[in-house]
Amino acid sequence: MLSVIIPTLNEGQALAEVLRHVAGNLGVVPHEIIVCDGGSRDDTCAVARQYGAQVVRTERPSRAAQLNLGAQQAAGELLYFLHADTLPPPRFGVIINQYHAQGYQAGCFRLRFDYRHWILRLSGWASRFNAHNFQFGDQSLFMNAAAFRQLGGFNEELLLMEDVDIVGRIKHLHRFVVMPYEVLTSARKYREYGVSRTELTHLAVFTLYSLHVKQPTLAHWYRKLLHNRRNSTRKAA
Repeated sequence: MLSVIIPTLNEGQALAEVLRHVAGNLGVVPHEIIVCDGGSRDDTCAVARQYGAQVVRTERPSRAAQLNLGAQQAAGELLYFLHADTLPPPRFGVIINQYHAQGYQAGCFRLRFDYRHWILRLSGWASRFNAHNFQFGDQSLFMNAAAFRQLGGFNEELLLMEDVDIVGRIKHLHRFVVMPYEVLTSARKYREYGVSRTELTHLAVFTLYSLHVKQPTLAHWYRKLLHNRRNSTRKAA
């Protein structure tokens, strides 16, 4: 059984498409869908229930905490963590089960964005490499539930990079695969803040994380680099 776990915060508009897509592309795999909401003020939870998803809520809008909460509620032997603006490939449930049967305890898909830009195409191409500290949440992540519990789940002390952290810990203990199929993820953040600006911000934060810079400092620079761009754009308008 596959437990699809989706963290949300005010994702009512995007969630319906994702849930329709998930339900239509699981194949014959037994499954459940769990939406872990971090205190949405829109119709996110109503949309989730409308499409048959189980909803669990926390007033703490932390992706790591939300994902851990979803995993605690999951009944599946396999967990699949998926962003609320990302569409997995056709028959993804069957694909995940096939790779798990080959002995992979965890894995992700390659990445493709829904917006044409050379930087995003390059980023998507690079997602095929199974390199150290190179897999991100946008690629989605499957993991054997027992292995997830062995690791202690996502690190809830992290404000950013919780996805990179857990994949790094997985690789120390288990076989990890980058499956040769693509998820399609929204480039909405890139379009809002600018593709080059957003990608350079991600690179800067990733570099600081690799240098073991403290999390509050990472979060500060992440907000500063992106929000300054949005504020300056508003003033110019």
